[in-house]
Amino acid sequence: MAAGSFGALVSLAAWAPVHAGERCVEDDTGQEVCLEAPAQRVVALSPGATELLFAAGAGDHVVAAVSHADYPEEAADLPRVGSYDRLDMESILAHEPDLVIGWTSGNSSSQLERIESLGVPLYRSDPRQLEEIATSLERLGALAGSEETAEAEAARFRDAVTELEAEYAGRDPVRVFYQIWPDPVMTINDEQIISESIRICGGENVFGDLGSLTPRLDTESVLEADPEAIVAGGMGEADDAWLDEWRRYDVLEATARDNLFFVQPSTIQRPTPRILEGTRALCDKLEQARRNR
Repeated sequence: MAAGSFGALVSLAAWAPVHAGERCVEDDTGQEVCLEAPAQRVVALSPGATELLFAAGAGDHVVAAVSHADYPEEAADLPRVGSYDRLDMESILAHEPDLVIGWTSGNSSSQLERIESLGVPLYRSDPRQLEEIATSLERLGALAGSEETAEAEAARFRDAVTELEAEYAGRDPVRVFYQIWPDPVMTINDEQIISESIRICGGENVFGDLGSLTPRLDTESVLEADPEAIVAGGMGEADDAWLDEWRRYDVLEATARDNLFFVQPSTIQRPTPRILEGTRALCDKLEQARRNR
């Protein structure tokens, strides 16, 4: 070995321990997030971020979360730092986090910027595609030092998505209106992750081409679109009251064919591995719609 090569190796050996714990990933906005060592105190600012951290094997490092972060069971006992849309900054900082997982679509942008300005590492999470759930698991696992668990869960997730796509490929399309809020009536466009679940099940989002991620509608717009199936969440995990409004309109194809469906909201409206559970439920509903023709 040349003397120069040996010297380079010695230099590398001297450098490596100092930087061995450093890890850098890109968040969902493309910003680089770097930590000098695996995160030990993580605050999650959305229910979805909390689930992702636990699924990535980092649950033991989560020290606080927002209200409604109720899955898995251990998350229900975490201290709260406000709600996703009204964060308690003092409480967040009091937990001395070495990493905060924010939610770009739900958290206040000014509050996220405030956290960053105080020197707290911030990972902005906002998966828009099912594949981004898998990559989120891998990135969060890298930041928390739980790579092995995260990579296994990401692989399991990808395999399950592939199986669902194969199972429902070629099904007759069903025109779907998916409702995420009742007053004002709100839906999703094709850039929102639930639309990918609809597509996998052979559905077509009747409002998919609207510009906003979560467009606001009026009743007349839904009547004019005349979906074959209406799928709604609710205020609770077993509350289908949002469908009552549409039962009044016999002119709707979805109502006339008894295609008013409820899917447990936490299983499909949070961008986490449990979206597979919600997607399977959605696929079952759209199969029922096909049988009702």
